[in-house]
Amino acid sequence: MSLVKKYKAQIVKIAHPLPDIYTVYFKSPDKQFKYKPGQFLHLTLSEYDPSQQWPESRCFSMQSSPEEELLKITYSVKGAYTRRMEKELKEGGYVWLKLPYGDMFQKPHSKEKCLFIAGGTGVTPYLSLFTHSSFSQYNNAKAYLGFRSEEYNIYMQALEKAGSINKSFRLYSAYQDKDGLLDIKKILESSDKGSTYFISGPPVMIKIFKKYLLSNKVPDSMVITDDWE
Repeated sequence: MSLVKKYKAQIVKIAHPLPDIYTVYFKSPDKQFKYKPGQFLHLTLSEYDPSQQWPESRCFSMQSSPEEELLKITYSVKGAYTRRMEKELKEGGYVWLKLPYGDMFQKPHSKEKCLFIAGGTGVTPYLSLFTHSSFSQYNNAKAYLGFRSEEYNIYMQALEKAGSINKSFRLYSAYQDKDGLLDIKKILESSDKGSTYFISGPPVMIKIFKKYLLSNKVPDSMVITDDWE
């Protein structure tokens, strides 16, 4: 299990590609961030006192590869805490982060015939793997990504890097305004027997997709979800 550490991290950059989407880049002033692909962190807007308990915080998947200097998260504004983040996070400022948590890609699984299914910002934990050198070990990997519209697919640079790291990687994108929602039935029908299914996204989507796969005789051990929320 990874050793959880607390970092007072500087906000180096905040990108605002869409009205309700922010990408935040953090730098550790002293010790380098240590985590593995697919893991997540706790971010607090409160000042942390080491003599006290960890304050109120929220979880976010780490989008950047552990091989990168800057740690990156993307969040959508959809609740009280993320609205506070929108107002309070400033470039040059500092926040406390606690990481790493989670073991999505550390769980036992074959690296042959993996399917990565995600809705919206649920793609972010996958990107930490897709842009990491270890992604080259995955054979015949496929990603099925669903977005509200084409403008919400702000991840093409990272996905192109994934293709350069892993030549066998195949990407399928669906845009709700043109193509409708991701269809787990069609994904299952087009997949090879013995595939491993990773699912990340809204909790309702994860629940429905996992239930469908299990009801169609996909072993529970071959359905791995990012459902820490």
